[in-house]
Amino acid sequence: MKALFAKWNSLSLITRIVIGLVIGAVLGLTVPQVTGIAVLGDLFVGALRAVAPVLVFVLVISSLSNAKEGGGKNMRVVIVLYMVSTLIGALIAVVGSFLFPQTLILKDAATDVAPPSGVLEVLENLLLNVVANPVDALVNANYIGILTWAVIFGLALKLASDHTKGMLQDVSEAVTKAVHWIIYCAPLGILGLVFDTVSTNGLGIFTDYGKLLLLLVGCMFFTALVTNPLLTFLCTRRNPYPLVFKCLRESGITAFFTRSSAANIPMNMALCERLGLNKDNYSVSIPLGATINMDGAAITITVMTLAAVHTLGMTVDLPTAFILSLLATISACGASGVAGGSLLLIPLACSLFGISNEIAMQVVGVGFIIGVIQDSVETALNSSADVLMTATAEYYQKRKNGESFTMVPKESK
Repeated sequence: MKALFAKWNSLSLITRIVIGLVIGAVLGLTVPQVTGIAVLGDLFVGALRAVAPVLVFVLVISSLSNAKEGGGKNMRVVIVLYMVSTLIGALIAVVGSFLFPQTLILKDAATDVAPPSGVLEVLENLLLNVVANPVDALVNANYIGILTWAVIFGLALKLASDHTKGMLQDVSEAVTKAVHWIIYCAPLGILGLVFDTVSTNGLGIFTDYGKLLLLLVGCMFFTALVTNPLLTFLCTRRNPYPLVFKCLRESGITAFFTRSSAANIPMNMALCERLGLNKDNYSVSIPLGATINMDGAAITITVMTLAAVHTLGMTVDLPTAFILSLLATISACGASGVAGGSLLLIPLACSLFGISNEIAMQVVGVGFIIGVIQDSVETALNSSADVLMTATAEYYQKRKNGESFTMVPKESK
């Protein structure tokens, strides 16, 4: 038993996760009635969601209080990359929808959800989240509020004594260690999540909405494997694919099954650490990315809206399509980092074409039906891109400053 445990520990985390994935799929197909296995996934996601707000709050305060000068430029680059990649994702969705127009079977409306009434409401909610009570922000995993107060406290503590800063650093390392313990359980968690997905979802989803799913997933794969790597190449002038594949493999897989960018924050922080990135930068950019870097959400909003437009026989000109892309980009920043967060913003985009809320909510209903695949792929794209753009911004600054850098450090491969 000891030798088996040692052998298990000698495997890389991604190898252990793949083993858990395969076992979960096999159990889901052979013994779907054993519901207790799915609890492993619930426990894993619950632990990630519980520790993520504390991790972000503590790391940001510690990083800013101990930070050196020069981090601001890097954050500006990160935010620009987040916005540009999200807009490009929306534009890709427009092109894909024009090349392969989709229609929907609209039957039942999703009546138990309340979408925002307009862009102003989305922006208002974001601003209100900024000034939320810090304790309430931690309890409700409001990352905009958590980041805001952590930045305020972190800057204020720059004037603290070295002893206080050292204590903050110790607390930060302790929370990070606790996160590593949770991540160590990822193979069991993924096993439970895969089992739950395989045992509860049949193949009917592929026959009824197969073409729509192919368009959504195709646009997301094109973004992940073509346009995002192109952005990285333009910034770094290096081959981006080793870094791209590492982010997809070590962040995208867990995000695919947790279906929550927020829950994947600890995984992304750990990956940034393995990549040797600056903790002062990624401790802020990763939780920020879980809130505003939403390439997949922009694609979902755009594709589903244009599918509704085509279903109703409307025509769309290029200027309107571009406005839709901008609207989807802005709206995606307000999508919550939880499963299905982007779907509630579809009615907002549909209103651009005068589509009634009743019909728009039926489109949302279709979104929930295909969400088991659409939302999983969307989250994998969003979350892996957080690490990719964070690393890209740091390497861009190093290239500008004439510093040497390695896209994927040897010890990280």
